[in-house]
Amino acid sequence: MNPQAFYRDPYPLYAEARRTRGLTFVPELNAWLVSRREDVREVLSKPEQFSSAGALRPDYLPGKAALSELIKGFGGVQAVLGADGDAHRRLRRPLTRGLSPARVAAVLPFVTERAEALIGSFAGDGQVEWMDAYAKLLPADVIGHLIGLDPADVPGAIQGAQQAESLVFTELTEAGQVEAAKEIVTLQHLLDGYVRARRRAPRDDLFTEMVRGLAPGSEDLTLDQRREIVSNVQNLLLAGHLTTTALLGTVMLNLLRDRRQWTLLCEQPQLIPAAVEEAARFEAPIQGFRRTVTTDVTLGETELHANDVIFISFASAGRDADADLRPDEFDISRQAFRHLSFGHGPHGCPGSQIAKEQVRITLEILIRDLPGLRLARTDVTMVPTLIHRSPEALFLAW
Repeated sequence: MNPQAFYRDPYPLYAEARRTRGLTFVPELNAWLVSRREDVREVLSKPEQFSSAGALRPDYLPGKAALSELIKGFGGVQAVLGADGDAHRRLRRPLTRGLSPARVAAVLPFVTERAEALIGSFAGDGQVEWMDAYAKLLPADVIGHLIGLDPADVPGAIQGAQQAESLVFTELTEAGQVEAAKEIVTLQHLLDGYVRARRRAPRDDLFTEMVRGLAPGSEDLTLDQRREIVSNVQNLLLAGHLTTTALLGTVMLNLLRDRRQWTLLCEQPQLIPAAVEEAARFEAPIQGFRRTVTTDVTLGETELHANDVIFISFASAGRDADADLRPDEFDISRQAFRHLSFGHGPHGCPGSQIAKEQVRITLEILIRDLPGLRLARTDVTMVPTLIHRSPEALFLAW
């Protein structure tokens, strides 16, 4: 199978893997696919047997010209996503504090204000390309606000973070790689300036939490400390943006693809929380991550050995249910069954609640202000990546 074709629609392969005894080795992933719900849960519950090192293995390695630019920045340090054990707990702790229920509750008025303003900016036009006009912008503003970026720095920071993804998950020319690397380095220097400023003058934001958590004390930060904090804030900037952007795209696509779902939501707004969960189950915003086996183990009736690589598919786990539950149908009225789309266990997504709240607030505004929403074009193409499952473009009208 063509890797791009698989990335754009992996669900047929997921379904075949669930029907097949044992695990399925997928050449496009160069890994054993973990497709069944209970197997995914087992892997997520046993980080000592399934290491997160290399969780996001690059599809493409930067060339020498790009690497010569990247060494001018502050990256190349372990981030929380690829850490295990004590290192993971240390890196995750400030994120958990910074994204606590109290912090999320405090930011909701800002989320509502920005959502109202963005929707208001195109509500009178009768049509919109949803991804560029809203789904990419709201999460950028929100994660920038939480981290503590000046609003003027948010667009450039998000662009730099997206280039960090493009550099290793998109096939670029050498010139394209170099341009991406330069933008990444620019972002890292920007973040480093914020990190050093927060050491001098703490604030109530995630920058400050990261500085306090990863570099306790008051003395000047060392270069290694700055690199570690910058790498982890950069990771948060990308993860906090892409995951929510993907969910905002797929929730609208699936609500409007079968317009009975949208009509039902408008008639019964109390179903909005169920719609958010169904959107996450049906199209996991991040399809999955790799894990490296640390010891000989049997998983899903397949014998695995140390250093084998597996791909745990949150998305496939969300479709793993009895046929009478119609798991391949998007239905906001279903009795919810718990999904694993935001992970589980030590590596469960710490930002899942703020992502869900952005979708909830968005739907509340849309059913109030634009109940006549419909798909203007039904030929929707998905982004060819497993890092975020979203439409390339989504044209809506009303």
